[in-house]
Amino acid sequence: MDSNSSSPSPNNHASTTKINGFFHPKPGSQPATSSRSRLAMASPVNSDPKVVTGTAGYILEDVPHFTDYIPNLPTYPNPLQDNPAYSVVKQYFVHVDDSVPQKVVVHKDGARGVHFRRAGPRQKVYFEADEVQAAIVTCGGLCPGLNTVIRELVCGLHHMYGVKRVLGINGGYRGFYARNTITLTPKSVNDIHKRGGTVLGTSRGGHDTKKIVDSIQDRGINQVYIIGGDGTQKGASAIFEEVRRRGLKVSVVGIPKTIDNDIPVIDKSFGFDTAVEEAQRAINAAHVEAESVENGIGVVKLMGRNSGFIAMYATLASRDVDCCLIPESPFYLEGTGGLYEYIEKRLKENGHMVIVIAEGAGQELVSESVQSMSKQDASGNKLFQDVGLWISQKIRVRWLFILFAFFSSLLLHYHLIFFDEFELKLVYFLTLLLSYAMPMIIG
Repeated sequence: MDSNSSSPSPNNHASTTKINGFFHPKPGSQPATSSRSRLAMASPVNSDPKVVTGTAGYILEDVPHFTDYIPNLPTYPNPLQDNPAYSVVKQYFVHVDDSVPQKVVVHKDGARGVHFRRAGPRQKVYFEADEVQAAIVTCGGLCPGLNTVIRELVCGLHHMYGVKRVLGINGGYRGFYARNTITLTPKSVNDIHKRGGTVLGTSRGGHDTKKIVDSIQDRGINQVYIIGGDGTQKGASAIFEEVRRRGLKVSVVGIPKTIDNDIPVIDKSFGFDTAVEEAQRAINAAHVEAESVENGIGVVKLMGRNSGFIAMYATLASRDVDCCLIPESPFYLEGTGGLYEYIEKRLKENGHMVIVIAEGAGQELVSESVQSMSKQDASGNKLFQDVGLWISQKIRVRWLFILFAFFSSLLLHYHLIFFDEFELKLVYFLTLLLSYAMPMIIG
């Protein structure tokens, strides 16, 4: 793992000093200990955010690091310094104090705001290549590019840092204590990027922190690369806290797996481009069917639990979408400016339309039972209702209501000869009743 700044929270002033507006550890503030005693030393679990403050309202939400609980670790020159492909590049290494702002645009008189630690190779590292035993595991659902990530990890560790021992954990978190492993080499992963899925296999759940860390210790693993989504990264955090509690010199590296592209600061998450490309195929199919019938409406539901990047980018790329609904922008159905009004307007203008909706959009509008609201998947994520099916039914019911109302108005307007006044009112009442009951009948 690359050497990183490990400035403690400024609340602990006894062991810190302020240099250039930042709080840093005081030299000699920790007693010198042998390498063996450092690794055996246990530290209390601390799950509090690691926050560093500076001048002008600077706040760094830092990542935890094993130097937080193992002091005075030796460092080594980064092997990239001797790599002819990298050493010729000036200022290739990232400075330990480099950070990235959460908000790019700030007011000239405002605070500098929240920053995050900048990723990239440092000049000093905490492991020698010969001592590294790395492990890679994939967890959760499938995502385009998983095998590419595995391949680049193995090849990068081998060719750039000289790491020869890399294990692949089979079947997700369960694989740690089921003792399913395969040896990964540049040769064995050479062509896996051409395949879908993950060559390591995956699963949801199965996270037993104690058993996993026991396995890490038993196998002598000191670098763990965990590829997964929200639930997986929560598990990675729990693994790090257990590693911290035991005082182990083990790097736990979380690689976010989300095709939703819902991670701030980074440009793009792997798999996102493929998801947008595939989404356009579905949109194109919906558009062909919608324009083939009178007043046809195609509804396409895309992935996006809390963000609508896939829906938005696919909409912009396709140019056949009339309405895009995403979690970031709440919408409503009835009234002026509502979805129903826009659908009616668009059908009058064009005769058909296509609606793209992200799976997390409109969840507050979907009628959910108490049982369904509390359901979660094996990774701990809340199970959403099928908003695509729900909105299709709502649109269908809405147009049935308009149809019933139209015929009712005809009956009342023309006073058909075989209906007396009472019968006309009865027909109108039953029509309205059926229209309002239709959502319950269908849903």
